[in-house]
Amino acid sequence: MTMFHFFNCAILTFGPHAIYYSATPLSEYDTLGTSVKAALVYLGTALVKLVCLATFLKVSENDGFDPYQELLKAVIGFIDVAGLYFALTQLTHRNISQNHKFQAVGLGWAFADSVLHRLAPLWVGARGLEFTWDFILQGLEANANLVLSISLAALGSLMWLRKNKPKTLIPIIYACAGIVATMPSITRSVLTFSMTSFSLYMAAFAMNTR
Repeated sequence: MTMFHFFNCAILTFGPHAIYYSATPLSEYDTLGTSVKAALVYLGTALVKLVCLATFLKVSENDGFDPYQELLKAVIGFIDVAGLYFALTQLTHRNISQNHKFQAVGLGWAFADSVLHRLAPLWVGARGLEFTWDFILQGLEANANLVLSISLAALGSLMWLRKNKPKTLIPIIYACAGIVATMPSITRSVLTFSMTSFSLYMAAFAMNTR
């Protein structure tokens, strides 16, 4: 039963990446090499982010919301944008169209993120005797991250690869790229606010029922 749960969670986490590659023209144009290169760039980017986080962020004694720390995390999050810029513009690719290039880069980026952040916890935790929903939610998070990575790669393709982009859309493209790059910090802030509000509501409800 434990291995069955592990395989289910693993398929939920990594299966959509394989399905996306097989179901789209990416497999027909043999863009696997581009995805592998993007994955390697992601690993290098993650290492740089880890060094920056360890250097500039202080260890908080509580789990409270710190605006300065969250702002610093958002700024460090733009390292992902720099990594995607390198993957889209500086790496040598096969003769594939821009449409297939950004999809292959986004796919490799998302797959490397899932392997780096979810494979080890999945292997250690999903084989436990006690059932938990955490790893199913982790798989759903990996699916959302796949969409997010391809979206960010698409925005990068519009900004850096397309020469005849409309001038009126340039501010919108950069704003969207900024939002997508800082999405982890935004999500954390929203979750923190939601959990705090829910805790206060439950405390008030408990006091009123006494």
